Amino acid sequence: MSNQRLEKIRSCLASDLQPEHLQIDDESHLHVGHAGAKDGRGHFFVQIVSSVFADKSPLQRHRMIYRALGDLMQSDIHALRIEAYADNEFD
Repeated sequence: MSNQRLEKIRSCLASDLQPEHLQIDDESHLHVGHAGAKDGRGHFFVQIVSSVFADKSPLQRHRMIYRALGDLMQSDIHALRIEAYADNEFD
């Protein structure tokens, strides 16, 4: 199931945000026993670099990511740790 979730997340973000770099890690194993993990949704880390983030605040970038993920935020993702950079901010 985890690989399917990772691919769904990757597909949504790649399609909507056209990243130059995209790293997605399933961190669910770090939250075993956590009350929020009992519903079966996962904890993920996303590092994304895209030119669409240029001149956007961190809050705007996070909102763009949440929009791109859409229903996955309700069905597959319990928690999302995000690092979002414009292409000129990331080495």
